[in-house]
Amino acid sequence: MARNTRRFREERGLSMGELARRAGLSKQTLSKVEQGTGNPTVETLALLSTALDVSPRRLLTEWGTPVFVQRQTDDVWTGTADHAERLLDQLYGSGYVRNQVLRFRRGAAPVVAAPHPTGALLHLYVITGRVRTGPLRDPVDLAAGDFVRFPGDVPHQHLCLTERAVVHLVTTLPGVPQFEPVPHPSS
Repeated sequence: MARNTRRFREERGLSMGELARRAGLSKQTLSKVEQGTGNPTVETLALLSTALDVSPRRLLTEWGTPVFVQRQTDDVWTGTADHAERLLDQLYGSGYVRNQVLRFRRGAAPVVAAPHPTGALLHLYVITGRVRTGPLRDPVDLAAGDFVRFPGDVPHQHLCLTERAVVHLVTTLPGVPQFEPVPHPSS
């Protein structure tokens, strides 16, 4: 919230004093919010979002986060010898994004996944090898360099067709629907 409040204030060309005035807050309260040292109430969040003309959700969502690097030397693989995965990243905010690298070996049973929540999409890029992936009723065979996007809210599978395969898998889920703000009685 601190980073977003400062960012939206500066984008609108507002001084701290002007934003504090528009929000009906003290300049000291606003300063603490922007420094990340305050403990703003829900009412403060609502006042700032109104004064900045953005939704409270936009004030609380990560926008423009710092660069995140995960070095290969720090990787952690989980799973079995036949199927392992490495989590690359997860983001929350206006939705959910999960990045993984999956390694497969031929001869293992297909990895069959239960449906994710409604609206989920899977984005899969084959780095090495060949795989069969996609919805159980409509799988596709892919080779290194191929990409596929398919619904993740149905049962789906991943099967290695070569000795070994490595894929990059991104799972996206839409944000949870939010309640609309309730108008203040003095409005």
